[in-house]
Amino acid sequence: MTGYRRKKLTLMPLIALSTLSLMVTLPALSAMRLYAAGPTQFSSVTVRSGDSLWAIASSYTPDGGNVQDTIDRIVATNHLASGAITPGERLQIPH
Repeated sequence: MTGYRRKKLTLMPLIALSTLSLMVTLPALSAMRLYAAGPTQFSSVTVRSGDSLWAIASSYTPDGGNVQDTIDRIVATNHLASGAITPGERLQIPH
């Protein structure tokens, strides 16, 4: 009479699968390049009476550029809660 023989569970298939995964992913990851943003240049502007954020942004927007994008960058850079500015306030204008 032949007895039922139970197979032992081994870690070898798991190790082989892990090794194969590493062999595929490591070369792909090493070929990737990460680029950091370059340093941002700023101009400092003191708000005068009668100035508006639109007028300031339009003077710093390149020809053909979007003034609203410049306003958004000014608001984000200076942590402004709204588009309201006051005379004497100093704003950093990113380039």
